[in-house]
Amino acid sequence: MKLTGKAKIAGVMGHPVGHSLSPRLHGFWLDLYKVDGAYVPFEVKPEDLADCLRALPKLGIRGCNLTVPHKETAMEIVDGIDDHARRIGAVNTIVVGEDGRLSARNTDGLGFLENILVNAEGWQPTKGPAVIVGAGGAARALIVALLDAGVPEIRLVNRTKERAESLARELAPHQVTVIDWDRRSACLEEVTLLVNSTTQGMKGQPPLDLNLDRLPASAVVNDIVYNPLITPLLAEARDRGNQIVDGLGMLLYQAVPGFEAWFGVTPEVTEELRQRVLAGLV
Repeated sequence: MKLTGKAKIAGVMGHPVGHSLSPRLHGFWLDLYKVDGAYVPFEVKPEDLADCLRALPKLGIRGCNLTVPHKETAMEIVDGIDDHARRIGAVNTIVVGEDGRLSARNTDGLGFLENILVNAEGWQPTKGPAVIVGAGGAARALIVALLDAGVPEIRLVNRTKERAESLARELAPHQVTVIDWDRRSACLEEVTLLVNSTTQGMKGQPPLDLNLDRLPASAVVNDIVYNPLITPLLAEARDRGNQIVDGLGMLLYQAVPGFEAWFGVTPEVTEELRQRVLAGLV
């Protein structure tokens, strides 16, 4: 790491933030591109978020990422939000302008989509329906990204149907179809993409309860969970012959726009980067 009095500084705010892999991720790029700068974790309590964000330009910090629980709250603090993030209803990347204004965006959906496009050979958004399991904050970003990419229909499955219905009405009632939980396996027919946006299958959590018998062999299966890298869902899909995409790529690709904005270099996502970040999982 190279640091001088002219160093470019960015970081990540969360509560807690100690688990974040972003310092390891951005640190790899900073070393690779020999950037005079640093990316540091900031433990920020919810009641301190406004003060900490407003302090960024005063400290000469170029911006930050936001993680739980700050992604929604920050929208009320920043000076500008791009249309994509406003539709999602959350922000994860803050850029400090030369005038000190705080501009916010959400790169989660972009990272998700790029991960699929790069790693799922032959998958085309316009070719058929997608199924998303879960209706939380992550699902919002995924739905917006898929709709913008031209996916003709999204089947949204969630244990609490009312939450899924609310999300569908807000984002795209004519393109997002809410599926009853007890029909979650039947709705897999003719889909081209299946995505688990829940924490089911994460280390310490039970696996996603989903029967893949009706899933076409040509469908791509993605899990946004990356610890473990191969979740029970991905293992089952792989064993039956489906093409699978793990969740780590979403984390890596969503980081690219922020690094470019803060440090002036467009970084590449490589296998060496993947291995460096994976080494940080515990």
